[in-house]
Amino acid sequence: MVINPHKLGVHKLLKHIPLNAIFDAPSKARLRKAVNIADLRLCAKQRAHKMVFDYLDAGADDEISLRRGKDAYSELEMHFHILSGLKPPLDLSTKIFGQDVKLPFFGCPTAGNRMFHWEGETAAARAAKHHGTLYGLSSLATTGITEIGKITDGPKVFQLYVWKDRELVKEVLSKAKEGGFHAMALTVDFTWYGNRERDIRNDFSIPPKYSLNQMIEAIKKPAWTYDFLSHEAYTYACINTEVPADSLAAFVNSQIAPEFDWRDAEWLLGEWNMPSAVKGVCRPDDAIRAVETGFTTMWVSNHGARQLETSPATIDVLPSIREAVGPDVEIILDGGVQRGTDICKALALGADAVGVGKPYLYGLAAGGTEGVIKAYDILKVELDRAMGLLGTGTVDELKKRGPGLIKKRNGSVRDYPDRYAYERGYGGGVI
Repeated sequence: MVINPHKLGVHKLLKHIPLNAIFDAPSKARLRKAVNIADLRLCAKQRAHKMVFDYLDAGADDEISLRRGKDAYSELEMHFHILSGLKPPLDLSTKIFGQDVKLPFFGCPTAGNRMFHWEGETAAARAAKHHGTLYGLSSLATTGITEIGKITDGPKVFQLYVWKDRELVKEVLSKAKEGGFHAMALTVDFTWYGNRERDIRNDFSIPPKYSLNQMIEAIKKPAWTYDFLSHEAYTYACINTEVPADSLAAFVNSQIAPEFDWRDAEWLLGEWNMPSAVKGVCRPDDAIRAVETGFTTMWVSNHGARQLETSPATIDVLPSIREAVGPDVEIILDGGVQRGTDICKALALGADAVGVGKPYLYGLAAGGTEGVIKAYDILKVELDRAMGLLGTGTVDELKKRGPGLIKKRNGSVRDYPDRYAYERGYGGGVI
């Protein structure tokens, strides 16, 4: 048995010594000064352990898709109307999975939120409730379905991977229904674990392996480290609380079913019988087949550019998928979103709603609930401004008039990051 601080019960002692406020004071000061998502990214980098931040920030292989996902929005111009008679704030409300929401964007379900901040998924759930938007919970979450249900009674989507064990699948889906989840999203682009080379170089593990290098990095980030040491060890709370979160790769490799196919998807939909999304669509022909199979929502995604390197930017394939499935099938898009203008462009080009991953996780890593709320605040204000200046007063109007308002042009070197962009927080993979 490997001895570590949690097995020795160090957290039980430290939880009675409230030093968090002292260690977090610099982080909170930085968070207050953040004005955009790039700032939140730098706040997260300064607070989180290096291997944790790199896990969040990275893409697959050479991170080409990660960069392209952001660059693609730079190639889209917004051809605005004038004298539209609008004034702020605009009505940003819409429906997602048939549920009323106050914002057309939400935080994507992501695994292991407690590695970023001790509040974990509860912070994202509180932020979703605060802003009246959808909440997404990963089946590899470190907070349970019941606990999330106590925090928010708003619309919720439960994300599921392609597990081998059908009894496990049925058990998890039953818990999600009982927990008040309105929709299910099947992630289909995770049949192999992506090659995330920053994780390999950092010897990424949850919790840390207590190597000399990881202990040195922990000392550099006292706020994150005290959070980690003064709270219970993480577990996969939605699946089996006996499975420690430090065995992520082993657990995924043992349960993921690469052979999962369309017939298995039909079986899954029969077990759920509620609104359902297929998450990981990048091709029109796959979208058509997903509709024919019975999925009600197409979720255009490349898993945050963390799986197949050189997969396309999702905003680039969105119009073709909208054309393929027609106007009545719901489409969610995620990938590369860093600004409210990005959300505006996605809605204009065919998305009914937009998921954000890195932006809210940067906020979580930077400052828990306060950080996630701030990430949503930033994107909300930016989206409101973009829609107003574009001349569209509602989400419905933006979707109807959008294709005539957004034009693609050839890229310019001025669009892309210079050699100082990484320091300014452009994002991962910039050399």
